[in-house]
Amino acid sequence: MKKGILPYILFPASAVAVGAISSVITNGSFDRFSHLRQPPLSPPEWLFPIVWTILYIMMGVAAARVYRSAQPGSDRALALYCIQLFLAFLWPIIFFKFEARLVALIELGVLIILIIRTMMKFLRIDKSAGLMLLPYMLWSLFAFYLNAATLYLNG
Repeated sequence: MKKGILPYILFPASAVAVGAISSVITNGSFDRFSHLRQPPLSPPEWLFPIVWTILYIMMGVAAARVYRSAQPGSDRALALYCIQLFLAFLWPIIFFKFEARLVALIELGVLIILIIRTMMKFLRIDKSAGLMLLPYMLWSLFAFYLNAATLYLNG
């Protein structure tokens, strides 16, 4: 087991930074989105940064737990984590900035598969770490619904 608190700072901070950079890139794109027909169950816009910040922190803590465990397979699990984190970074850029809703939907489908795979690998290494990804997976499934419904309602 790797010791120290530093992973519990660096992993969550890097995950939050990924979300923040993506947000900066998409800044101003939300105005166009707010004029689109919204699907039922669409949450208010102010909720998204709160939820995503919590999810990114949980993802980072989960990754730190896997990193500190030094269990066999943890390197592969963390590599998969990094790949899905990169796709999470790309989705809002594709959806909001480029308004490529179909491409975003496909990308989000791939992301959800990778989240599930990451969660399964984390569960094998550290049960708590795997369970920490469950809210992220559920929110991503909800985002898939919102993406698909927005595509359907707005062409």
